[in-house]
Amino acid sequence: MIRIENISKSNSHRILFIEASAALNRGEKIGLVGPNGAGKTTLFRMITGQEIPDEGQVTVEKHVTIGYFSQDVGEMSGRSAVTEVMDGAGPVSEVAAELRELETAMVDPDRMDEMDQIIERYGEVQARYEKLDGYGLEGRAREVLAGLSFTQEMMDGDVGKLSGGWKMRVALARILLMRPDVMLLDEPSNHLDLESLIWLESFLKGYDGALLMTSHDREFMNRIVTKIIEIDAGSLTTYSGDYAFYEQQRAQNEKQQQAQFERQQAMLAKEIKFIERFKARASHAAQVQSRVKKLDKIERIEPPKRRQAVAFEFQPAPRSGEDVVNLKNVHKRYGSRSIYEGLDFMVRRKERWCIMGINGAGKSTLLKLVAGSAEPDEGNVTVGASVKMGYFAQHAMDVLDGDLTVFEWLEAEFPRAGQGALRTLAGCFGFSGDDVEKKCRVLSGGEKARLVMAAMLFDPPNFLVLDEPTNHLDLDTKEMLIKALSDYEGTMLFVSHDRHFLAELSNRVLELTPEGIHRYDGGYTEYVERTGYEAPGLRS
Repeated sequence: MIRIENISKSNSHRILFIEASAALNRGEKIGLVGPNGAGKTTLFRMITGQEIPDEGQVTVEKHVTIGYFSQDVGEMSGRSAVTEVMDGAGPVSEVAAELRELETAMVDPDRMDEMDQIIERYGEVQARYEKLDGYGLEGRAREVLAGLSFTQEMMDGDVGKLSGGWKMRVALARILLMRPDVMLLDEPSNHLDLESLIWLESFLKGYDGALLMTSHDREFMNRIVTKIIEIDAGSLTTYSGDYAFYEQQRAQNEKQQQAQFERQQAMLAKEIKFIERFKARASHAAQVQSRVKKLDKIERIEPPKRRQAVAFEFQPAPRSGEDVVNLKNVHKRYGSRSIYEGLDFMVRRKERWCIMGINGAGKSTLLKLVAGSAEPDEGNVTVGASVKMGYFAQHAMDVLDGDLTVFEWLEAEFPRAGQGALRTLAGCFGFSGDDVEKKCRVLSGGEKARLVMAAMLFDPPNFLVLDEPTNHLDLDTKEMLIKALSDYEGTMLFVSHDRHFLAELSNRVLELTPEGIHRYDGGYTEYVERTGYEAPGLRS
């Protein structure tokens, strides 16, 4: 359906692709992977014709429809969310628009003399609309929006009043409702809660078109894709299998390539040593010449490209008392809405609680109460002896000084730390080379989040309170964070929609449901085994 043939592409002095080739065939579900800045979004834009390669070509079969979801959702306002979604449904939405025009024309007294033609055309358009199941369109649009966690009130309200994250869900719903021949999805798992993520997973598994997507959620990718296309150093390499298979295969390929490289280097060294030793002897002239010619003809094996492996090690955190935080008979309301009534909850040293609950259940509110950024209406929140808390929330980015560069801000935070240590820290969280010279005000939301987290973990607290810490992290940085937190000796209380993060780091689960609060010993994996569902909103 889509062929990428020998493309080369540069972006402002940076080479993204060099004679790269790949294909997307009918019905395939492919994950597109590569480090930040490798060219994933550029590849999507070349497929949709928004950019063209410098050399080579991208060809799309005739009459193939493409739906492209990107993080840049554009302006939305003045219409309901459901209308906005229906408007993007491809041919059926165009037929619906003509149907509305004809209905207006039929009651226009100035067009009475055209009425026969209008009625005849209306019959034709109506038949086409029925064939495209236009009358079921609104129902399907509402079904998709409900799957992405919209309430009926949000579906019918002005889309302009929604936050950026919810507008992204509207943009995603448009593509899903359209059901094109090919879906290009750039980070569709961002900004979704766990219930929406699992619903989307199920939707995409049942989608019979071709899919090319990026995602920083390895579990999501593993369950959907059956092929991986990797962008690395300008090349496109295709692997058959899911993301886990790709990781194993890539590691195995690198190991084999390293072994071949070392064998060849040993052979070359031996040949060169012979040539050097006998080149001055006339009796060996023929042998020397033969070996020189042989060496000239050998195709050199390159060593595997060394990936920049990010690793971060915690300084040991000071030990806290056994009782880290205690919530006693806590009540919390927002207006007429009651979030907690008489909540009792204790966190003890070395426990790692993940908080589960649907949107609005009070997950972030609980973290705010523990961190002291919200007060209970009744009851007490008591932080234990010698507890040094680190709280990561979305508004944590407000602490950044926009006039300072990344490196200057880190120096101001840690005036006694050496430059080398701070540069290593910045590199671990995705700020390498010239990135450390960027002013904080020009950083993206994701970069700001990474910088705040880097500072928090450099001088480690013994109690981490984390609200969606992985939202803006790419796969490699996320793996680094999981590994670092696995070795962390302190206590954790966190909210995350990333199942890999939940499974690797939790040893307790607190589930918030309308019927009450449930506690589970054991981590997220045990919680899924015991309850039979992956998120509270999926309870049967």
